[in-house]
Amino acid sequence: MKKNTADVVILGAGAAGLMAAATAGYAGRKVLLLDHTDKPGKKILMSGGGRCNFTNLNTTPANFVSANPHFCISALKRYSPQHFVELVERHGVDYVEKAPGQLFCAGKSREILDVLLTEADWAGVDLRMQTAIEKVETTADSVSLQTSAGRVDAGSLIVATGGLSIPTLGASGFGYDLARQFGLKVWPTRAGLVPFTLHPELKNHLAPLSGLSTEVEASCRGVLFKEPLLITHRGLSGPAILQLSSYWQPGDKITINWLPHLKLDEELRQLRQSSPRSSLNAWLVEQLPKRLVTTLMTLLENQTGPLPERLADWSNNQLDAASEYLQNWTFTPAGTEGYRTAEVTLGGVDTQAISSRDFSVKSLPQIRFIGEVLDVTGQLGGYNFQWAWASGVAAGQGLA
Repeated sequence: MKKNTADVVILGAGAAGLMAAATAGYAGRKVLLLDHTDKPGKKILMSGGGRCNFTNLNTTPANFVSANPHFCISALKRYSPQHFVELVERHGVDYVEKAPGQLFCAGKSREILDVLLTEADWAGVDLRMQTAIEKVETTADSVSLQTSAGRVDAGSLIVATGGLSIPTLGASGFGYDLARQFGLKVWPTRAGLVPFTLHPELKNHLAPLSGLSTEVEASCRGVLFKEPLLITHRGLSGPAILQLSSYWQPGDKITINWLPHLKLDEELRQLRQSSPRSSLNAWLVEQLPKRLVTTLMTLLENQTGPLPERLADWSNNQLDAASEYLQNWTFTPAGTEGYRTAEVTLGGVDTQAISSRDFSVKSLPQIRFIGEVLDVTGQLGGYNFQWAWASGVAAGQGLA
């Protein structure tokens, strides 16, 4: 490839880039899709535990975090989850609804990637991997790229380079660097949908419980999720924690309700009256994993001192304190595991400078940004893939 021309060059052969490429190709555009890695769609392949949670039927703008929350409305409305479901059904991909609205492949994630690659192939997309971008220049109505394989001239450029999460799969900050080159604001980035790490004292208590999972209510900054929590040897994970990580800021406290299905203060007073000889430990073991109960009661007694064995000997204040502790268990994370294990990158290209109709830069209409590189981040549960599909289609159609 010493010198090439195309109607549109797309950088990044991930979910958003492949979707934009196929859409633009079907619109009659000559499309060149470039990626610096050796294989396309690596994050698609590893997503959802290898089963790819490819959309969420209940997607709304409220499921996204952004400094400009209205930006995502238009694209999500124009390309709905049902549109993508119809696409995978046309390709014969079987899927299951694991949780309300969350659609996964019945087989492997590879099936979703194959759908996208097939669509791109049918649309005439020229896909070239292991091609590094060395320089990007713009003229009044075109773009010129210097790549590791030569020069490319195009009418438009779509940047679908993703964020910083999971660098082992090829993630980089290249898209942010390009945005800054074009004079765009880039909001500070940080890891999202990522496990928390713990300070040593609490970690020493919880690490022996590694692998234990239970449903909780977890809250931070007024946001609450009722989903499973998973204890790991490094800290806390599971859907409830991953969800909160996208709202948490360093220094914030996290509150866990270990018994979200109960009004615990009322329950314990009734239990003391009906079964005065029973113990709180024995009753809690019927509600929560035994090892977790032992640890929580140890931590509680570290605060209060020894507690009575029989409920009959508990005072109202002691019962209230136990209820408060178990339903408002509060800790301050040491931090997160960072981009190494994060599913998404928060922050990114400021959408105030981007058209919500076709995702072009308002001051440089031949440039478009889509997908994770933008300051739009979905919650856990298929929302980020739906954003990739919707933004990719909007950008690809906008070239027509």
